Amino acid sequence: MPRITPNLWFDTESREAAEFYVSVFPNSEIKNISYYGEAGPRPAGTVLTVDFVLDGQEYTAIDGGPEFTFDESISLLINCADLVLQG
Repeated sequence: MPRITPNLWFDTESREAAEFYVSVFPNSEIKNISYYGEAGPRPAGTVLTVDFVLDGQEYTAIDGGPEFTFDESISLLINCADLVLQG
């Protein structure tokens, strides 16, 4: 059965948010942090994504910038055996 990973959009606070969430929920941890490279669009070395687990549920927080404002949209990542679908 494929796992569904909700993606949470932040301007620049994804690491801080993930650190807070894992401090609140038991059996939680940050699994990986990725960073922007030289190609941008943000300065190299700034946080791009934070993968974390809250009591067994995987999440990805994205520092995507202020280009999109908060609204009712969602983003889900579905890991499949042969490919990854994201929408």
